[in-house]
Amino acid sequence: MLKDILFTFLISFSPFGEARVGIPYGIEHTDLTLIWVFLIALSANLLVFPLFYRVIEFFNNHFLKSKWYKKAAIYLSLRARRKTGAVVQKYGAIGLMIFVMIPLPFTGAYIGTIAAYIFKINYKKALLAINIGVLIALSFIILVWPLLSTLF
Repeated sequence: MLKDILFTFLISFSPFGEARVGIPYGIEHTDLTLIWVFLIALSANLLVFPLFYRVIEFFNNHFLKSKWYKKAAIYLSLRARRKTGAVVQKYGAIGLMIFVMIPLPFTGAYIGTIAAYIFKINYKKALLAINIGVLIALSFIILVWPLLSTLF
């Protein structure tokens, strides 16, 4: 059971699908109940913004002079700006929440965190917006997954 919890948590925390992948994994490949899968995935995904935001700040403060880091940071910033730009620039924190709540790949908390950082959205507002967006997206996945799993 600890292995199931740990794998569901780690998959839900990873930038490769976040809880959008962790929830289906937890439902299909573990003995955890639906509520446990939801709570584990949600807690992992809610940790993304505060931890990743601090990582971005640290790396930008210490490594921005490095050529390889600057190139990677610019690439990720441009990608986040292109994906979130219209919604976030127009609606601010509400746009950030809307972007994160869309349960599709690459619309989650990691790209939302990068967008909040590059668009300089207030930390507390961004935290709230991203967390609400994550909660809505994961609620949608929990509700829709049983239907989708019968189709595949």
